[in-house]
Amino acid sequence: MSKQKAASTYEKIETGVVNGYKKIETGVVEGYKKMETGIVDGFNKVSDKCVEVLFAREGETVEDAKKRLSGKE
Repeated sequence: MSKQKAASTYEKIETGVVNGYKKIETGVVEGYKKMETGIVDGFNKVSDKCVEVLFAREGETVEDAKKRLSGKE
């Protein structure tokens, strides 16, 4: 096998490996973002429900109760 052909073969392998790693990286990042979004959304739902049940006054919205509780009325 000539040096040029060997170099070409190694470049093809290198390209394949790099592309494979990029696909794995993309999958991991996308999976993390979906998980992060789900966790944050779930936390916000629980937080809103707690404020609604425990702290909101009669007829007060959750947003208004949060503002009142944070002192940012």
